[in-house]
Amino acid sequence: MKEKIMDGLQKFSKAMFIPVLILPIAGILIAVGNLFTNARLLEVLPFLNNPVTTGFGTLMSGSLNAIMTNLGVIFCVGLSVGLANKKKSEAGFIGLLAFLVFINAMNKFMGLRGMLVEGDLSGTGQALVLGVQVLDMGVFLGLMLGILVAVVHNRFCETEFNNAFQIYGGTRFVFIVLIPLMVVLAVVLTFVWPFAQAGINSLGGFIQSAGNFGLFVYGMLERLLIPTGLHHLVYTPFLYTSLGGVAEIGGQVYEGARNIYYAEIADPSVTVLSQSVIWDARGISKMFGLIGACLAMYHTARPENRGKIKAVLITAATTSFIAGVTEPIEFSFLFVAPILFVVHAVLAGSSFVVLNLLGCRAIGPNGFIDFLLYNVPLGTEKTHWPVYILVGVLYFALYYVIFRLLITKLNLKTLGRESEGMEMKLHTKAEYKAKVAGEAAAKPAGDGVNAAVIVEALGGKDNILKVTNCYTRLRTELVNPDAVDEEKLKKQTGATAVVRKGKNVQVVYGLKVNAVRKAVDAELGLQEND
Repeated sequence: MKEKIMDGLQKFSKAMFIPVLILPIAGILIAVGNLFTNARLLEVLPFLNNPVTTGFGTLMSGSLNAIMTNLGVIFCVGLSVGLANKKKSEAGFIGLLAFLVFINAMNKFMGLRGMLVEGDLSGTGQALVLGVQVLDMGVFLGLMLGILVAVVHNRFCETEFNNAFQIYGGTRFVFIVLIPLMVVLAVVLTFVWPFAQAGINSLGGFIQSAGNFGLFVYGMLERLLIPTGLHHLVYTPFLYTSLGGVAEIGGQVYEGARNIYYAEIADPSVTVLSQSVIWDARGISKMFGLIGACLAMYHTARPENRGKIKAVLITAATTSFIAGVTEPIEFSFLFVAPILFVVHAVLAGSSFVVLNLLGCRAIGPNGFIDFLLYNVPLGTEKTHWPVYILVGVLYFALYYVIFRLLITKLNLKTLGRESEGMEMKLHTKAEYKAKVAGEAAAKPAGDGVNAAVIVEALGGKDNILKVTNCYTRLRTELVNPDAVDEEKLKKQTGATAVVRKGKNVQVVYGLKVNAVRKAVDAELGLQEND
């Protein structure tokens, strides 16, 4: 049962990547649009204050804000695609149709019961979704419908009929099954959702009332769950649902820390960012802390190995600082020195608390580029971003001192500290070889990816049931996980680490994972819809 639950969570976490990975792109472009309409920036750079640039900024931010205000349908379609075992594009299309059926069924039933509120919907528990007035269920509606559509799709997408009924088979039959389900669910949720929303609000209130302790636990868990790949399930509810706060801005109600943040920075009447932004305050450990950890590992390495590991650490540190991708650093000490990973999680959680105590509302969730776009143009009044820099310098020092002390006192075998005669067996040595030698092992396609070796190391084509990827990991579902050759993946294909959870095996490749995924798909003969 435990393995089935973990498999289900892994599959759901992988599916969440489809909608979640799009949202930071929209956020960055919204921030770019806000640059061209920001009053402070226009004062400093008056040549930007013209109809062309300000119009461009208005169009950019205004058009993409629609994504943040329609997250329900985005998550519904994204999860329908991500959780579908086959015919993924058709599953996404059916997901959209099911969403439309649901909201219109709920609207009609609410009208029959006389529940529809007239006028301003703020604070009524109702909202306009794609222009249809329904109960305000936010992202939770997309999550529920996306899962339901995927379950029905996987069950009936290959159902076929004979004779005259043949045209109603396949995904068309999926839609036929979903229509009554959507109508019934809309009716049921009309009665149930107000109680569920009250419970969610109470939970959000409890978590937020926990104050700095809640922040600490949130920040720590977001790091501790990195090895399982489930950390996205920790922060997503806070960023995009009422758990992260509810605020009325410019006459419109927003839920979730990320949505509230986007609305607040775009509204010139907002002079102080709300506390809900603290749930999106990730970045101190990425931009500063892990850089100190890298320096500590470099200084504690054996002198003869420092030249060898310098390129590895510089690359990993730069990736973490600029893009917020931390796994190459974290996996460099996760398996050989777990205590360092625990310390890292504690320090990351404490950074949330420190920023909150100092009243800093700046964020850098995806590294330095995000930090510049989101905070600097707003000035110091809203975000107090200089405080963020000072706290970052403090955590750089803390990480460096604590990591260096623990590595030397406990004789931890981090990069460059392998003992004589053990170099070929240590995980960190394998990671080093993967970085500096494995990537150059073979380049048949000209992109540094030896897909044939990867497939072979995963147990062969017959052992691979499914292949997906996220930011940094090749995520696979295998028939027999014990057939995986970890050493071959690390030494010959450039993998940083291999994480096993039941039949799910994740191979960490860093930012080149998209190229790896494409090469593996080609080697397996998979098409996009597979």
